[in-house]
Amino acid sequence: MSKKDYYEILGVSKSASADEIKKAYRKKAIEFHPDKNPGDKSAEEKFKEAAEAYEILSDADKKARYDQYGHAAFDGAGGFGGHGHMNMDDIFSQFGDIFGSAFGGSFGGFGGNSGGPRRAKGSNLRIKVKLTLDEIANGVEKKVKVKRKVQAAGVKYRTCPTCNGQGQVLKVTNTILGRMQTATTCHVCGGSGQIIESKPNNADAYGMVLEDETVSIKIPAGVVDGMQLKVSGKGNDAPGNSIPGDLIVAIEEQEHEFLKREGENLHYDLYISVAEAALGVSKEIETVNGKVRIKLDEGIQSGKILRLKGKGIPSLNSYGNGDLLVHINVWTPKKLSKEQRQFFENNLNDENFIPHPEKTDKSFFEKVKDMFS
Repeated sequence: MSKKDYYEILGVSKSASADEIKKAYRKKAIEFHPDKNPGDKSAEEKFKEAAEAYEILSDADKKARYDQYGHAAFDGAGGFGGHGHMNMDDIFSQFGDIFGSAFGGSFGGFGGNSGGPRRAKGSNLRIKVKLTLDEIANGVEKKVKVKRKVQAAGVKYRTCPTCNGQGQVLKVTNTILGRMQTATTCHVCGGSGQIIESKPNNADAYGMVLEDETVSIKIPAGVVDGMQLKVSGKGNDAPGNSIPGDLIVAIEEQEHEFLKREGENLHYDLYISVAEAALGVSKEIETVNGKVRIKLDEGIQSGKILRLKGKGIPSLNSYGNGDLLVHINVWTPKKLSKEQRQFFENNLNDENFIPHPEKTDKSFFEKVKDMFS
């Protein structure tokens, strides 16, 4: 089943400003909030859809990737983007502050149950993963070792007496408009609703220790340099009854020795001799899926571009592959033997050696235009 368009979910256009997107999300979230629609599964799903759409469109980088690649930009990333595995804890922990006091302060709770205790979220970890062009073309599973903060074995927490486990405290202020109630994060427990009762000696003040963990990351084919993937729950833990942060994976593309990438297309410079160009030959060239052999016609000209369909990079939108463009370069010898020089001098004015461009031979500008078509 295809996913709904994020702009359509929030009811905004692609040109909507960040403020318009935020207002649209707040309106949808209030409309479908669980407190207003108890037991309504349809409303809950729409509430989650709106949060997922806002999570992408409120971030300039994610929005740009979504505008270019659609939902496929976040496939395989885990967590929010592209999977629809959002839970109420994620939504409230990331976007709870956007609603203000629309629900009398109880909305600010970060648990899955309305009015329940707030659940703090651990900080995110960020790493870079270097990929070869072959790995980008075929997709790859990478195993990386990360240092995560986790709750120490044997650590015990108890309910925070300041907020009674709610993670936030209510403040009532008298104004000319009447009594106003606001909810703020508890300064004692930091919003987790719990404080340390006892901890082992190797733990820090929050009951946390550093541990190495090997994380498996599935990277889809067609990613681009600078793209970020998210692995949910593989960031740092937070104290108490908390939600782990996420592991943010930034893609770094390594240059290929022979192939140059341009979006989903690849370019390859093939150098041939004057003799090979005149006689026509068969040549083996490098691709991201192994070597292929191509046939060059007799009299092939320098500057000709051969397009090998489907031999480029897969599209993230699953619309097939790009192409491999082979640029023919006829190599002119810089040094000649006496016999070679004599050969060319004898044929200097020969009819077959005088350039006769045909109407079908494209100009340089036409070739450049073809490259981008």
